[in-house]
Amino acid sequence: MKLNIAAISLLLLLASVAEVSGNTYFDVTKYGAQADGKTDISQALLTAWEAACASPIASRVVIPAGIYALGQVTIEGPCKAPINLIVKGTVRAPVDTSRFKPQAGWVAFQHLDQFTLSGYGVFDGQGQSVWGQKCSRSKYCHQLPINLRFNFLTNSIIKDITSKDSKQFHINVLGCRNITFFQVTITAPEDNDCVSIGDGSEQIDITKVNCGPGHGITPVIGIRVNNCTLSDTMNGTATEMHFADIVMNNVSNPIIIDQEYCPHNQCNLQVPSRVKLSNISFKNIRGTTSTELAVNLVCSKGAPCQKVELGNIDLKYTGPEGTASSQCKNVDATLWGTQQPKTCAQAA
Repeated sequence: MKLNIAAISLLLLLASVAEVSGNTYFDVTKYGAQADGKTDISQALLTAWEAACASPIASRVVIPAGIYALGQVTIEGPCKAPINLIVKGTVRAPVDTSRFKPQAGWVAFQHLDQFTLSGYGVFDGQGQSVWGQKCSRSKYCHQLPINLRFNFLTNSIIKDITSKDSKQFHINVLGCRNITFFQVTITAPEDNDCVSIGDGSEQIDITKVNCGPGHGITPVIGIRVNNCTLSDTMNGTATEMHFADIVMNNVSNPIIIDQEYCPHNQCNLQVPSRVKLSNISFKNIRGTTSTELAVNLVCSKGAPCQKVELGNIDLKYTGPEGTASSQCKNVDATLWGTQQPKTCAQAA
């Protein structure tokens, strides 16, 4: 009797192990995806994802090498176990996105924990079809899809991928916690932000970024930018920001706080900003500037900037107008080390 019970228990254990150790590798080509650059693989990808999402153990969804057409998709959780989406090929967005859901992005990942996106693949937004069209104060721009959206992810890693020629922003991150991006390449035309961080973002580290040409790094609150190189970029405003060990290559407005900035002349400059900026530092910033005004700290007369620190600033002007200069208004600045150009000598 004991032997029979033991045998039954062993069979149940083997059955349980067999169930847990099921398929953990989900190749989209096994679900109908074709690498012909024409056939939409959206359904194949979603079907493979659903199978992986239901797996009780960690799994991989793979888009093999090749060129694939991909429509608007949302990769969604929660899932039962960690998943690594491995993109080895190039996926291309449709040229015509008129049927896309507005503001949903091209490829969206949401409500996932312990998710990884990797594989050295390319997400090609084919943005050339819409570039150059007028967007100022137009609904048209808001309808264009962002290449990759990451919504409400936790404990996740995005690595070894390329976002190419998005029709709008390349990557949007919303409501995420403990998410890491590294070895991510973004290719785009000039006049784009390198990193732009919106309201409510906190405790963000930006390290070893090569950026440019474009608008540079435009963060908001509780951000640290370290050991980066900016080339042929413009601007970068900050509050509770810390910039350190930055190389500037032919950058316009390399160091700037501008509370009189007024896009499209939609502001009343007679009414000063009430946003108070403090605890800002620029340390070990060196290189070249394409604008004579290299350090421009213009704070609000209604709420002057406090605790602004500049140390070891060495910026050389490459243009014909003379040498690099600085401007300071309504700012309490602490200076140390090299100051080239001389900064805030008459700071208010």
